[in-house]
Amino acid sequence: MIRLSGFLFAAALTLAGCVSQSPQLGPDGRPLPKAYKISASDEGRVTYAMVDGINALRAAKGVPPMTLNAQLTAAAATHSRDMAVQNRPWHFGSDGSSPILRAQRTGYAGRMLGENISETYETEVETLSAWMELPDTRAVILDPTARDAGFSWYQEPNGKIWWTLVTGG
Repeated sequence: MIRLSGFLFAAALTLAGCVSQSPQLGPDGRPLPKAYKISASDEGRVTYAMVDGINALRAAKGVPPMTLNAQLTAAAATHSRDMAVQNRPWHFGSDGSSPILRAQRTGYAGRMLGENISETYETEVETLSAWMELPDTRAVILDPTARDAGFSWYQEPNGKIWWTLVTGG
């Protein structure tokens, strides 16, 4: 009887290890997001994954590629952090600045053309995909007059990411 109990206990432990964990679901029935943590060593990879993704989409539509621009990236970084401070995704800074003014403040010599923003826990690829689903944000990405791109984000300690893409030409 002791052997049988031991065998059953071992079998139960083995089977318990086989049970898959179901993702936690939110009120909408969809899986809750998992925090996508971006480490300092990931910064270059994340930036170029976004720019390369944008340029692949532009190439598929016969549109010339954009080049990463330091001034527009500085404007994007400033706005990402400011959206986190304001705790709302919108195109105006806490000081009332517009995307055009933020690009001018960085010394960008070209014309600022568009700005895409997002508040999410998703990766840069998922964010780009979401932007491509909406006509207004897709138009910013595929604007044939855009030649420069600035891209940045700010990640809160809880994992929420504030993404900003600024385009110019």
